Amino acid sequence: MTEPSHPTRRGFLKGASALTFAFLATGGVSLLPTTAEAQSTADAKINAWVTITSDNRTTIMFGPAEMGQGVNTALPMIIAEELDADWSTVSSEQVSSDPAGVYGNPNAGGILFAAGSSSVEGYFSHLRQAGAQARHILIQIAAAHWGVPAGEITTRRGTISHAASGSSMLYGDVAALPRSAWPSGEMPEAELKPRAEWTIIGTDVERLDIPDKTTGKTVYSIDVEVPGMVYAVELLPPVEGETPTLISDAATRAVDGVVDVIVMDHAVAVLAQSFTSAVAGRDALDVSWTETSPFRNANSADELIALAGAADDMSADAVVWASRGNIPDSFNGADVVTGRYTTEHVYHAQMEPLNAVVSVDADGMGAEIWLGTQSQTASIMVAAAVLRTTPDRIRFHAMQMGGAFGRRTVFAREQMRDALLLSRASGRPVKLVWTREDDVKNGWLRPATVHRLDAAVDAEGYPTALRHRVASPSIFQFAMPDRWNPETRRDPLVMEGSESSDYAFPAFQAEHVLVPRQSRLSAWRGIGWAPNCFARECFLDELAGRAGVDPVSYRRRLLAGSPRALAVLDAAVEMADFGNAPEGRAHGLAFAGYKKTLATGVAEVSYEGEQLRVHRFWAAIDPGVVIHPQAYRAQVEGGVMFGLSSVLRERSTFTAGQIDQNNFYDYEPIRMSDIPEIEVRFVESGEAPSGGGEIGVPMTAPAIANALRALTGIAGTHLPFPGGRA
Repeated sequence: MTEPSHPTRRGFLKGASALTFAFLATGGVSLLPTTAEAQSTADAKINAWVTITSDNRTTIMFGPAEMGQGVNTALPMIIAEELDADWSTVSSEQVSSDPAGVYGNPNAGGILFAAGSSSVEGYFSHLRQAGAQARHILIQIAAAHWGVPAGEITTRRGTISHAASGSSMLYGDVAALPRSAWPSGEMPEAELKPRAEWTIIGTDVERLDIPDKTTGKTVYSIDVEVPGMVYAVELLPPVEGETPTLISDAATRAVDGVVDVIVMDHAVAVLAQSFTSAVAGRDALDVSWTETSPFRNANSADELIALAGAADDMSADAVVWASRGNIPDSFNGADVVTGRYTTEHVYHAQMEPLNAVVSVDADGMGAEIWLGTQSQTASIMVAAAVLRTTPDRIRFHAMQMGGAFGRRTVFAREQMRDALLLSRASGRPVKLVWTREDDVKNGWLRPATVHRLDAAVDAEGYPTALRHRVASPSIFQFAMPDRWNPETRRDPLVMEGSESSDYAFPAFQAEHVLVPRQSRLSAWRGIGWAPNCFARECFLDELAGRAGVDPVSYRRRLLAGSPRALAVLDAAVEMADFGNAPEGRAHGLAFAGYKKTLATGVAEVSYEGEQLRVHRFWAAIDPGVVIHPQAYRAQVEGGVMFGLSSVLRERSTFTAGQIDQNNFYDYEPIRMSDIPEIEVRFVESGEAPSGGGEIGVPMTAPAIANALRALTGIAGTHLPFPGGRA
């Protein structure tokens, strides 16, 4: 089998004297027993954040999944800062499970989960405490060793010192000292490092994962091989909800290397000694399917028409998502302006094909699993449910992911589920792989949306009231039914971002007009903020143009009550020298938020022949404290590319229940030649840190659309722009 390149914790501790700090239920940390053997034993029962070994290495654990966003560096930086560690000695290790409930994301109900830019925001305070408490214990050990008051001891970058005696030693030296278990309670805020003394947070340390990624050492689940393993591919139903009825597998079984054909309710799987043989065997299958699925009537073009009708049907039942002021009175007799905006389905297009490696135990009541997942906790729970066993029987390996963007969240477990069923049925370890074509044809899509915005405007053209109606199916209802409340029918994955809370509209209402789904649905990068921000920011430019006011001044007046919003608006305007684009080009801007992160983006566009071209993009962002600037900047740049791709190219369509696209040749993310120069500036307000994985997306499409309006006078109201033109 192929093992992960980093050492296991057991192996890491073996033969070394080490300090391992356990996190306590009380919120404090405690030093684990002294010997390596004792620590190794305790490690199986008590989870730890930090281990320092006598050879002066520091290993910091982290909980949420790493999928390229850099959380495996950012979170250890927080602990290392308060620990006052020497960063050159630090490595990190992701946890695969959390039976004691230690590592869970405080912003995700305490489970291991990475999505929605929630990791740094959720863990920040928690990890500062853990680092500070561990440092406190180091000081106590050194004070006892030197026989001096702990208050006279200082630390600096992994060295602990007593100035009066001239004594000092490395943290690794402390690991070799005799000591007993030593608990530390919560540190008061005054004991935490003031920001002026930070030497790690806010710096561009090298990412811990890059060396292994650039040298090919990083192991993804697609790389894993285990003894006795067979490969599996599936022939999936052409339309959701259908089952195989007539199967001829004689030709498949004649393919060299094929070892079995297993018929499931929703698929026919081919198991083989190699992936190539499995695919060849699948190609030789002759399968008929039921034709009774209601999704055989699903067409994306018809869905868009239905969504538009629902948005315009003011008698339709709508769920009020956010409301302030008196909407009915504000519209009564007012001058009303209406705008309509549409976003089509998009697919996640992560680079690593979906896969899972599973070995079910001989008794069928346990399994070892290698999987790239955005939630280890949810994956373990699903695996236990599939096998009708208990989570402790699931031995889980969380693997590095080759992209996710919402595709590998808590609600997407088809590959793992089927791999478990196939391994149990065949009695062999199984690697199940969905090819790119399998994933495109069976994608869980961001829902299409149609937005109707109505503004009652005053004599100067400013809104006295604004109503934002979003017609769309619910993601929650399909993908997370256990969290769907049929009474309130509130879906944050569709509606978040429609609140427009930074804008001072005297009256405001956001409404969700729910329509039945026509496809599988999932959250996509930027979640609800992306389509909702696109509609609102394009509409505000329409209103500004109608009022004869430039878009910056128009927004500045509406954002007057939000100093943070004004700061990012002004910064972006200054960065781009807004309004002074080179001849033949034009600027457009959009203000955007994602949870507590605020931003403004400016796009510079032109037409090259018949093709829209985005030359430059400026982004001013207030994310609160920035832990790791280079990683944050990279996330924003990635988000801008996603936003641009949703403007120029990306679209999933379906006919008679079947997705029309097949692979990247006809589902086209943007190419390298499409990518503009991107400049990112941080405008920190001193707020607590918030996430960066999503914020690049919501600002990009409306900034481009508004630039196009400035260039041509034609409003881009439909994503993607057909043929790259509005």
